[in-house]
Amino acid sequence: MTQTPPPLEALPEDWERALCIVAHPDDLEFGAAAAVARWTGHGKDVAYCMVTSGEAGIDGLHPDECAPLREAEQIASARVVGVHKVDFLREPDGIVEYGVALRRVLAEVIRRHRPEIVITGNFRDSWGGTSLNQADHIAVGRAVLDAARDAGNRWIFPEQLSSTLEPWGGVRAVWASGSPEAKHGVDTTDTFDLGVASLEAHGAYIDGLGWENWDPREFLEGFARQSGQRLGVPFAASFEVYSLGFGE
Repeated sequence: MTQTPPPLEALPEDWERALCIVAHPDDLEFGAAAAVARWTGHGKDVAYCMVTSGEAGIDGLHPDECAPLREAEQIASARVVGVHKVDFLREPDGIVEYGVALRRVLAEVIRRHRPEIVITGNFRDSWGGTSLNQADHIAVGRAVLDAARDAGNRWIFPEQLSSTLEPWGGVRAVWASGSPEAKHGVDTTDTFDLGVASLEAHGAYIDGLGWENWDPREFLEGFARQSGQRLGVPFAASFEVYSLGFGE
């Protein structure tokens, strides 16, 4: 007997600045971009940070050619949902390692952007059931969670600090998009089309996947409807919330 998933709790929206940190160009567009469009439409400041340039993501294209193409697609995709700040850390795609070195890099990014909310992708071992997650997603998400705390401690990575870069302990929570353990959601009914358009902006990547007759709208709609049912709206995006002490 299939068990009905519990309702989602609405995410708090009493914040002004968010930073999205994910492993690859396109990661945010597979579910979270419609939520970003909602927030930028409400006047919130959202920035993107891609840990890699996705250069290993197209089998038929050499990484040296692929990287600038995927960066350009990500910048165009971000603009669709109202994001105009996109960082690329250019770590090696496919072999990102969790550890102190990655935490250091991400702590600096968080200290520079000073977000209240940090958004990443699902970093559980799977997407639920037997569908395994990708190694970069797991490494980056784990490091994001640690770096969000590291950024507020002046004695962790103190070499980064200067007159223009201070510790930042203002991260209230880390939200992981698309987690199978998600208990929160946000209504994306009015911005769903923008989310679809942002995924469609990754045209070269989608073509490179070779998925015959694959429809971005149909794909996103399936997940958005499922989450929407749990939130009581037509379409929604789901998130797992990791609180850093402010009660979310």
